[in-house]
Amino acid sequence: MTYTVATIIGTRPQFIKEAPMSMALRKNFNELIIHTGQHYDENMSYVFFEDMEIPQPDYNLNIGSGLHGEQTGRMLAAIEEVLIKEKPDYVLVYGDTNSTLAGALAAVKLQIPVGHIEAGLRSFNRNMPEEINRIATDRIADHLFCPSKHAVSLLKNEGIEKNVFLTGDVMYDACLHFLPIAEKKSTILESLGLTHEQYLLLTIHRPSNTDDTHAFMSIMKGIADSPWPIVFPRHPRTKKVIQNTAVQKMLSEMPHLKIIESVGFLDMLYLEHHARKILTDSGGVQKEAYFLGKPCITLRTETEWVETVKAGYNVITDNDPEKIRQAIHVFDPTHPQENFYGDGNAAEKITESIKKAFNL
Repeated sequence: MTYTVATIIGTRPQFIKEAPMSMALRKNFNELIIHTGQHYDENMSYVFFEDMEIPQPDYNLNIGSGLHGEQTGRMLAAIEEVLIKEKPDYVLVYGDTNSTLAGALAAVKLQIPVGHIEAGLRSFNRNMPEEINRIATDRIADHLFCPSKHAVSLLKNEGIEKNVFLTGDVMYDACLHFLPIAEKKSTILESLGLTHEQYLLLTIHRPSNTDDTHAFMSIMKGIADSPWPIVFPRHPRTKKVIQNTAVQKMLSEMPHLKIIESVGFLDMLYLEHHARKILTDSGGVQKEAYFLGKPCITLRTETEWVETVKAGYNVITDNDPEKIRQAIHVFDPTHPQENFYGDGNAAEKITESIKKAFNL
């Protein structure tokens, strides 16, 4: 008998995690891919499937954007309908998005076992919707796949010790697998007229930095006198704030800031690998920076990836212009990194755990 695992994805970081997981799963299971459509912009969705050779989704629910409750509710109803029709034996969810929570809720209510990849993370900031999603998903999942020892310890502190697995991080798997491919295929540096470690990379997407014009402009003030050009792939969420008159005036005075459209995973990995430093409010980009040994400047008040801060490769600045400026000019770790996120075989370890659940 061949069992079916339904994989529920919807956002850029989940597509990246899905790539190594799909390769591992399909050696042992039928895989049913359900794409919620949470990220629906072409540059944030299907270009990743093409870049990473992920099988096309069996279902695209085309949920799109919306208020958190509305979006999660529509996802829950649509995912439930698919699960009832397809009757998978197991459901995998990733990370901390609305797609994660909706997928876990739909499965558990149908009494389908749920595995949560990237379990145990905490920012301790309940103003972040992601924090609520990850806490709730960890409470209802049957198997918790943790990327680090720290994540395991946080679950233990909450009284969760059963069916907790230290697997390493599937994003590390993806980074190791796709970096050589990116090095061969990407031509983005040449197209931008840039050279190795002679530019900074900036990503901004969180509502706290994109919905608040003052916060966005504070970040721009912090990077205004950078001694290096700054590449800024524009997330769809930043389009509105960039159209603000005051923001446009400020950006017109920053010729060193290269605003480009969102890029696929291979080009992004290439940009990260060759950047001098990375500034971001993305959890996934923080990790990719660490995997690649790049100093990371995190434009938030906290991070789930505390290991990267303790290791001295990540500094928290929020949107404080002076802290950002200081980090750009001074922050430059050179000591060896510690390996917190496994050996690059997380997807295989997760798959083995699922096999054991079915006595395979």
